[in-house]
Amino acid sequence: MMRVLMFPQAVAWEANKPLVTETIRVDPPKEGEVRLKVVANALCHTDGKSLNKLGVHVERDKTRTSLPRCSSAQCVSPPPVYTLSGQDPEGLFPCILGHEAGAMVESVGPGVTSVQPGMYVIPCYTPQCKDAACIFCQSPKTNLCPKIRATQGRGVMPDGTSRFSTLDGKPIYHFMGCSTFAEYTVVAEISCAVVSEKAPLDKVCLFGCGVSTGLGAVLKTCAVEEGASVAVFGLGAVGLAVVQAAKIRKARRIFAVDTNPKKFEMAVQLGATDCLNPNDIPDKPIQQVIVEATTWGVDYSFDATGNVEVMRAALECAHRGWGVSCVIGVAASGKLIQTRPFQLITGRSWKGTAFGGWKSRTDVPDLVDQYMDGKLPIDHYVTHSFEGVSAINDAIHALHEGDCLRAVVSYFKQ
Repeated sequence: MMRVLMFPQAVAWEANKPLVTETIRVDPPKEGEVRLKVVANALCHTDGKSLNKLGVHVERDKTRTSLPRCSSAQCVSPPPVYTLSGQDPEGLFPCILGHEAGAMVESVGPGVTSVQPGMYVIPCYTPQCKDAACIFCQSPKTNLCPKIRATQGRGVMPDGTSRFSTLDGKPIYHFMGCSTFAEYTVVAEISCAVVSEKAPLDKVCLFGCGVSTGLGAVLKTCAVEEGASVAVFGLGAVGLAVVQAAKIRKARRIFAVDTNPKKFEMAVQLGATDCLNPNDIPDKPIQQVIVEATTWGVDYSFDATGNVEVMRAALECAHRGWGVSCVIGVAASGKLIQTRPFQLITGRSWKGTAFGGWKSRTDVPDLVDQYMDGKLPIDHYVTHSFEGVSAINDAIHALHEGDCLRAVVSYFKQ
């Protein structure tokens, strides 16, 4: 009989409180569930926004602001981190955050057949049930499997209960079906992408969210073709992955847009041909600058900021007649996008992407294999490294400083 585990987890308890590292009960997996030993976890902006929701205080460089005031849709730096910021309507507390990790299977519940103890997996917040009756999994048009969506959004496992609790029995919510700010977690079997046991989990954990999302927006959702022109708004890890993918697709011109010029060096290394800082062009909307530089606009534009004004700018710099603008960044709850209908009537289209359109259990292993074969480098995204669950708050601070793409916290030696 499987036993309850008691290990350190970083718990988000309530508003205006930092994460607290404490020993938490992790119950055995139930039917269709898997308990994971989390080896490494990368900090994603979605986690950080969740942190801000709690009002977690993070010291900032007083000489700069994380988000300049927007004017003419020129605010393009992505916010540091989403659920803790109070902007996530599904942010529940107390909870264990984290959703971009590499892990080993510790144990499996009844009925689990696709994974077994010892396997390496990447837990994915976008599951893939693969059921013949699931029209979403069977369609090549989407990756949005709804099998466990309702319970995942309520912070519980498919049976409606939590596998986390305090030593005195108080339940703690799950987060995005992953909860990897923890040494051990429990996820649904259909959320586990099995990867090579030779893969370095402190690197390939990036395929659990941001990097995959940016790559997929170009390679899968928009299927950018050779010779196309591209504009990317926001140069965090997601935006830079868009740049990298556009280069892979041999785009002829790649505009990289951000209010933090420190991001431009990496953007150029990854393939950007033009770097634009809207703050350097205060008298002209950034979309107008791009349209004038290309005559009619770019073939594809991507928002990786979550800012609705930037989403509008991205659409309005898309090419007249056929330009496509892809929304990647998640906006705050209640925010609406807008533009003049004439922008759409004259041939531009808006689309969005979740997890880059990848079907998690099918496509993530392939992305890892490409990395292992040297065809898809991602090490450059890891700019900060930490050790131990107790270092997660330090990683959050690093993510807020403006020069961090991904901070990876390792819990165990692989």
